[in-house]
Amino acid sequence: MPDLQPEDAKLVTLARSARARTGAAEGAAVRDTDGRTYVAGAVALPSLKLSALQAAVAAAVSSGVEGLEAAVIVSEADAVEQEGLAAVRDLAPSAPVHLAGPDGSLRITS
Repeated sequence: MPDLQPEDAKLVTLARSARARTGAAEGAAVRDTDGRTYVAGAVALPSLKLSALQAAVAAAVSSGVEGLEAAVIVSEADAVEQEGLAAVRDLAPSAPVHLAGPDGSLRITS
């Protein structure tokens, strides 16, 4: 992953592990402004549906985070889903949001 900073490459590894651990279609990881990371897979319950990125942001916010440095989503999708991107932008309007494929290769940065 030559296009990523080392700390962002770690987020890809964490997001890939969340995806593999849960068997979900996507995994996500975010890093807050203190360097802590939050990882999640997609949530699909009858009463609650969150993308992996929304769930990772929710985990960060529920821990008291007020800002994010970066976010990663690992998915087979061709683009970052808008709801998850909006959740990141609520906390960090200019933070990079990286989309990586299941193999960890960087696809795009929003």
